[in-house]
Amino acid sequence: MWDILLMLGKGLVAGFIIAAPVGPVGVLCVQRTLHQGRVAGLMSGLGAAIADAAYGCIAAFGLSLISGWLQAHEILFRSVGGLFLLFMAWRMLRAALHPAPAVAATGSYNERPIACFVSTFILTATNPITIVAFLGIFAFFGIGSFGLSNEMAAWLVLGVFTGSSIWWLSLAGLAGAFRQRLGNGGMKWINGASGLLMLGFGVYGFGSILLR
Repeated sequence: MWDILLMLGKGLVAGFIIAAPVGPVGVLCVQRTLHQGRVAGLMSGLGAAIADAAYGCIAAFGLSLISGWLQAHEILFRSVGGLFLLFMAWRMLRAALHPAPAVAATGSYNERPIACFVSTFILTATNPITIVAFLGIFAFFGIGSFGLSNEMAAWLVLGVFTGSSIWWLSLAGLAGAFRQRLGNGGMKWINGASGLLMLGFGVYGFGSILLR
């Protein structure tokens, strides 16, 4: 029982560490929470948490074939992620600069919860470097991925999902607390700032590919 709790705890910390750095997914989660409410933010965070858990699963179960294939096609995945970032930046900047009448009245454009989930899942899943990060964290914790039993690996992945979810739920909840304080003008500024950040992440992503 103690071994299970220890493995679960290590996975929780690993998932939290992987999710916590501020990046495009975090910007997207906050922006959606402020504009569309906590449900949109929570679904966005859930998509990222499941993608993190999937990569954690590959690392924990020692699926070297899949891991190797993902890393071999890193440029393709990063290119897809970069294009998606630029697309999201265009949507946000368009909403800030040229809001439609309905958007001006509500201060936001609405996306279905499933769309929020899928978009952040794709954005997180197109970063194969996450596997390397998990392997590094697992090694730091003294977890030998190839010598781990299936049961212990499953508990480790559950911990990763829990830790990642805690971060995204906390982020969405904190952003939701400020939502009612922003008027339409504040919403437009949030859209503009988020769009510029997403644009910066996208340009940086493509730049890192070209400079390899």
